[in-house]
Amino acid sequence: MSQYDADLIPTAWYNILPDLPEPLPPMLHPGTKEPVTADDLAPLFPAELVAQELGGPREVDVPGPVLDLYRRFRPAPLVRAERLERALRTPARIYYKYEGGNPTGSHKLNTALAQAHYNKAAGVTSLVTETGAGQWGSALGLACSFLELDCEVFMVRVSYDQKPYRRALMETYGASVHASPSELTAAGRAALAADPAATGSLGLAISEAVETVAAAGGRAKYALGSVLNHVLLHQTVIGREALAQFARIDDYPDVVIGAAGGGSNFGGLAFPFLGEQLAGRREVRAVAVEPASCPSLTRGRYDYDFGDSAGTTPLMKMHTLGHGFTPPAIHAGGLRYHGMSPIVSHLKELGLIEAVAVPQTACFEAGVAFARAEGIVPAPESTHAVRVAIDEALACRESGESRAIVFALSGHGHFDMQAYLDHFAGKLTD
Repeated sequence: MSQYDADLIPTAWYNILPDLPEPLPPMLHPGTKEPVTADDLAPLFPAELVAQELGGPREVDVPGPVLDLYRRFRPAPLVRAERLERALRTPARIYYKYEGGNPTGSHKLNTALAQAHYNKAAGVTSLVTETGAGQWGSALGLACSFLELDCEVFMVRVSYDQKPYRRALMETYGASVHASPSELTAAGRAALAADPAATGSLGLAISEAVETVAAAGGRAKYALGSVLNHVLLHQTVIGREALAQFARIDDYPDVVIGAAGGGSNFGGLAFPFLGEQLAGRREVRAVAVEPASCPSLTRGRYDYDFGDSAGTTPLMKMHTLGHGFTPPAIHAGGLRYHGMSPIVSHLKELGLIEAVAVPQTACFEAGVAFARAEGIVPAPESTHAVRVAIDEALACRESGESRAIVFALSGHGHFDMQAYLDHFAGKLTD
């Protein structure tokens, strides 16, 4: 089987919303507390993305120009981790879906290209966003470069300082990058006034990005790298592709695993497999893995909350630690978000997925073991999925079962080597 056959690339994304046994609780207007309308979201997003956010059919066609751009780096390989299996002495069949082979090194480019396309088609000239570790900012920067859009990024300060090469990559693609909290917005200035040494959070960076869009007078729109329905929709290119690849090798996963910060990486791989289960075809266990220091799914309350720190976004029903929560400065910056995708949260409440929280030292141990066996250095976020995949494989060694395990290797860690140096030096704490 060739991993790179063009016919493996899905021509439609999978929308899980029509298949849910109970409807997703609606997003609420922050002022009226009524369900948001298309008009409410129009200042932030173009009409096509608003329509995807509010519902839509089970399958959404990938626009031709986006499909052409996907062909530059898709299909992404589904790899049997045979060397890791031997190192673990496990009868489990371990697979990973590797999203680090595109120019920006992570899965984020799947939705960045789609969002840039829809905005360009709507006549938008500038996109504003936030980023944690920088994978999303890098992806949107490249997408805006391809589509000839301006790009402005508010990068959480702890990552801005920890990951200068990610910032350099964004600037190479033409994006302007600001450390958040910044002096450019009221939300940023308030945070700095309260704590001049504030390390920032994704929630605060979102506040700064949304405020910037509101002040632009319609010249700019907002782009988000996770959490929202339309973002998770675009990422299902990962899982649909994996379904086709498993069919070619006549195997099927018993367990699907993904790291979860906002939910797009996990949902992108897991939703198509859950769709098969919801249709009554194949059962699967889906496990979302989050950092123990930011455990929204495992320890957060399930309630309506703001998506940003300043309380300006619509209210979403999700697992949340509270929009004022500032996570510790762990290296997995992409997982440092106070809430979880409403769809992922809803699936957890329905008992259709599992969630586990793991400490960062155990994750880096797993990342090193994976790198020494398979050669790819995982991003800090991806090490969370690696950790649980290894744990599942070790459980198979104890039980003697030969289960198939697939996990999302959402990106490489080439811009995160300082985190590995800190791990080897014993500087990382839980």
